[in-house]
Amino acid sequence: MAKAKKEANVLKVTLVKSTIGRIQAHRACVAGLGLRRMHHTVEVQDTPAIRGMINTVSYLLKVEA
Repeated sequence: MAKAKKEANVLKVTLVKSTIGRIQAHRACVAGLGLRRMHHTVEVQDTPAIRGMINTVSYLLKVEA
């Protein structure tokens, strides 16, 4: 039961636009999310800090619950 609850707090984040030409703070947010290249997908925990990074660079990402 606990395992199902833990997986519900995971977000799949995919980088769909390049970070070339973006400001350094936005590149840092993308790196902080663990994204390395275009179309790279990572699963991250759904926390307020992660949500803040996602909101900052939302124009570069695709987010799935």
